[in-house]
Amino acid sequence: MLSNDGELELLLSLDGAEYEMAPGVIVEFAVRRTMISPHRPHGISYALVLRPKSGGAPWVRFDNSHAVAQRGRGRRRVAYDHWHRTADDDGRPYAFSTALQLLDDFWREVKRTLDEKDIPNDL
Repeated sequence: MLSNDGELELLLSLDGAEYEMAPGVIVEFAVRRTMISPHRPHGISYALVLRPKSGGAPWVRFDNSHAVAQRGRGRRRVAYDHWHRTADDDGRPYAFSTALQLLDDFWREVKRTLDEKDIPNDL
C-alpha cells in the first residue's frame, strides 16, 4: 500500500508532464487515480517513460498497464506493476512499495541508461 497520501499526491501531480531532459531525450509521466483492483491495488495507473524525442520504443518504462509473467517455479503468476529496462525488454515485475520509491527507482534507471548511452546528465 502507499505509505503516505502526500507521496501519492506528488506522483499524481506529475500527470501529463513531459520535458526534454537532455538534447533529444524526453521524460514523460502519466499518472491517474483508478479503482482499487487486484491489478492496481494502489488505486493508480501509471507510466513513467524515458524515450528518444524522435520517437520509437521507450528506453526505460515503469508502468502497470499490462501483465508480465513472473519467473519462478510452480504456477505461472503475473504482475501488473513492472518495468522495462531497455527498448527490447518485455517487462519484469516491479515491487511497488511507495510513490517516492517508484520515482527514485525510475530516476536511478534513467541515470543508468543515459550513462550507458554517453548522454550528459546531472542525475
